Amino acid sequence: MENPNKISVVLNTYNAEKFLRRVLESVKDFDEIVVCDMESTDHTLDIAREYGCRIVTFPKGNYNIVEPARQFALDAARGPWLLVVDADELVTPQLHDYLYRRIAEPDCPRGIFIPRHNRVLNQLHRVRSRDYQLRFFAKNVTTWPPIIHVMPEVKGRVERVDPKERDVELIHLAENYVGEIVEKINRYTDSELKKKKDKQWGVGALLWRPWWRFFKSYVLSRGFLNGVPGFISSVLDGFYQFVLVAKIIERRLKAKQQETENQE
Repeated sequence: MENPNKISVVLNTYNAEKFLRRVLESVKDFDEIVVCDMESTDHTLDIAREYGCRIVTFPKGNYNIVEPARQFALDAARGPWLLVVDADELVTPQLHDYLYRRIAEPDCPRGIFIPRHNRVLNQLHRVRSRDYQLRFFAKNVTTWPPIIHVMPEVKGRVERVDPKERDVELIHLAENYVGEIVEKINRYTDSELKKKKDKQWGVGALLWRPWWRFFKSYVLSRGFLNGVPGFISSVLDGFYQFVLVAKIIERRLKAKQQETENQE
């Protein structure tokens, strides 16, 4: 009979050698580690083999986001409980112990949002991040849509880690320098256009959404306590929304122009 308290760690990778040893070291005490690789060309697979990971391959093709490979990776795991960790995230010992403690309880939820401690300009935020990620769930009730920035869908009760649980978190190693963030903004907003294909946002959204995202990040999530890096991060959060809305408007204008040219 399958162990009901077994946890499989699932990592999606593509050329992830930079932080991978540190990540795998942080999850080595779980029951299983599954690496779903998108045809890496660096030393990612060599490192995964060193740690005895079970490796499955998802063809990269023209994908530049990870979401299309998420469900494939979840299906490859053998444990009834899954912890999804990115290749630049560490699992704290406190998080490891917390998850095993929760699944042993009769009222354990089907999914758990985990806080993630982030960096900006390679500086760890001084205050705990409110960037909660739905990364732990029961396998048999979870699906992950292949759409950028979409959370997994869990059937059943979902909870957040109580903020009083000290150091129960993921630590995000991504250095997040400005140039890297701007490059991601351009790439991610291109991918997100597919998800927002029915949106008819205009000038109002161009003004409102960036301001609200900045306010949420800087004030509601207490980004101001992180000094200058916190301010820069919050501005870039707002800029992401500005670029996304601008691209939606641009797409609509292009469609109208094309329609006019076809009528001529």
